[in-house]
Amino acid sequence: MVDGTDQGRNDTDARFAGARVNAPSVNDWFVREVLPLEGALMQFLNRCLRNPSDAADLRQDVYVKVYETATKKFPDPVRPFVMTMARNLVIDRIRHKQVVSIEAVADLEQMGFVSDDPGPERAAVAHSELGRLRRALDRLPQRCREAMILRKIEGLSRREIAARMAISEAVVAEHLAAGMRIILEVLHDPFSDGGGV
Repeated sequence: MVDGTDQGRNDTDARFAGARVNAPSVNDWFVREVLPLEGALMQFLNRCLRNPSDAADLRQDVYVKVYETATKKFPDPVRPFVMTMARNLVIDRIRHKQVVSIEAVADLEQMGFVSDDPGPERAAVAHSELGRLRRALDRLPQRCREAMILRKIEGLSRREIAARMAISEAVVAEHLAAGMRIILEVLHDPFSDGGGV
């Protein structure tokens, strides 16, 4: 014979052991735990995406992923889970567009939603390297920098870069080679302390 206390514990154990959670309890949990986070979530998405329409679309994607997860197991704690899900979907969206905005990465760090996995030392090193890369790009001549950004960040081919910049593919190749040489020198300079270049 199982009393009510044991039955409640068994229901909880089954829920956290991977059994599917029933829809009414997921709905209640979602309204109580996730929807109140919408303000912080939208602030984060608007800062990262800079387009209110994209942010609203991605919010829905976050909600779908969080809800799907909750049908298997309620995430605990909720806020870090929702924000990590949002960060991962922002990164996926940026990857799919093949445009990596240095400002977007910096915004992720400023908002305090950097993944907890790497730890503070690794985050500090990554932040320093990002700063060095930014300064290396700033050292490039304007046309060379433009070619590097079009190739390495926007993912355009040499032919597309040549057409956009109204130069020959050979000149594009020269700009890219010179740009890589300068960037590698800055990034691998053992005397660069991460200060001004």
